[in-house]
Amino acid sequence: MILNDFLFLPITLILVYFLAFRLRDKFTIDLTRGYFIPALTVKLIGAILLGLVYQFYYNGGDTFNYYLQSKIIHEAIINKPLAGLSLLFSDGTYTPSTFEYATKIYWFRSPSEYFIVKTAAVLGLLNGHSYSSIAILFATFGFSGVWALYQTFVKMAPQRHMTLALCILFVPSVFFWGSGLMKDTITLGALGWLFYGAYTGFIKKNITALSVLSILIPFYIIFKVKLYILLSFLPPLIFWVFLENSSYFNKGFSRFLLKPFIVILGVFLAYQAAINVTEGDIRYDLSKIGERTKINAEYLYRISLLQDGSAYYLGDLDGSINSMLRIAPEAVNVTLFRPYLWEIANPLMLLSALESFIFSLLLISLLFVPGPLQSLRIIFGHPVILFCFGFTLILAFAVGLNSYNFGTLVRYKIQLLPFYLTGIILIKHYHAISFQKLPGVNEQIQPPVNFRIKSIEKLSG
Repeated sequence: MILNDFLFLPITLILVYFLAFRLRDKFTIDLTRGYFIPALTVKLIGAILLGLVYQFYYNGGDTFNYYLQSKIIHEAIINKPLAGLSLLFSDGTYTPSTFEYATKIYWFRSPSEYFIVKTAAVLGLLNGHSYSSIAILFATFGFSGVWALYQTFVKMAPQRHMTLALCILFVPSVFFWGSGLMKDTITLGALGWLFYGAYTGFIKKNITALSVLSILIPFYIIFKVKLYILLSFLPPLIFWVFLENSSYFNKGFSRFLLKPFIVILGVFLAYQAAINVTEGDIRYDLSKIGERTKINAEYLYRISLLQDGSAYYLGDLDGSINSMLRIAPEAVNVTLFRPYLWEIANPLMLLSALESFIFSLLLISLLFVPGPLQSLRIIFGHPVILFCFGFTLILAFAVGLNSYNFGTLVRYKIQLLPFYLTGIILIKHYHAISFQKLPGVNEQIQPPVNFRIKSIEKLSG
């Protein structure tokens, strides 16, 4: 930390908490009000801790690279405003007015990294370009998206508000790796808002300015920063929307006949969406993705072996789609359930290993309650759960296949963890509801005492 951190960090924290307390009643209900400030607090703590870990454990890293390169833009804005503005709107092309500064920015021609650099530069204008203050603002945006995600799921299962809070707001790896001056913080926040906007606009049919902006802006952010998250999110989302809207068809035999066609059409449109989104992007061109994955995997595996010994190996890749699909189960397994407890190679892996062990136990618990067959019935009977696991599996496959390092993997997988854990909670939730409907079972699930009429009205809205 430097002098301006000591000066601006307290001011930034005061302003963030002031706004949080002022806005809490607007963005909470009686059920969720008590989680708002604690959830924000752990995000802010995560932002500071991440900076300290990178400074004293890693002796540098991406978060400080973003900061230092954004400082170049900050200085350009102060000294040569026109050049600074040109840098903010630059597409990575050198020009006479920006050349002096652009040549000092290592990520100037790397669009996704440069997006974070520019964002940090803009936020730095508010606080003397203090690293800690910029990280706090990143964390605040990340919190806003995660809170929108939490509120959306609470509408579906209000009785599970506490468990959902634990699974979405308070998972240690999520609020640690998803809170600092990093890509992951921005994409996690954007993903939460995108889910909120899609649910509000496409599922609940409540088209408002907020729901539209909650789709367009996050879509753009994720597209610019981590396109593969969008590619993992869009197909199950489109599939979910089609399944939910199939209820508008007449019930009975006609709907029974039409539903398979709706499912096929949903899959086709999801595939076309993925093709169109990746058009012109050599990193995600489906015709070359196998070859690029092979090169990337081999490179990362060699580097990981040399650096810290936290590499993992999935199997041989020959550059074909078939070889990728062959090791898909291993890729999903490594993302969700590894590192195992006996694979811990450094202190930071301990947290990830303990979490992975708990995630394994949660999945295993479904074998007993409600049981494998009933779990499958619930998954395929509730499109939102199908979406959660669809997104989880696609993204788990993608990050497991392209990380080959447990340290990188723990950051990449935080985007899917809230959906994976919520999917399990919703299975248990809908099983409990169906159990109460069985003949001879009279006890009904009652909402908590403090679930007042005001809360019901706000949820229904």
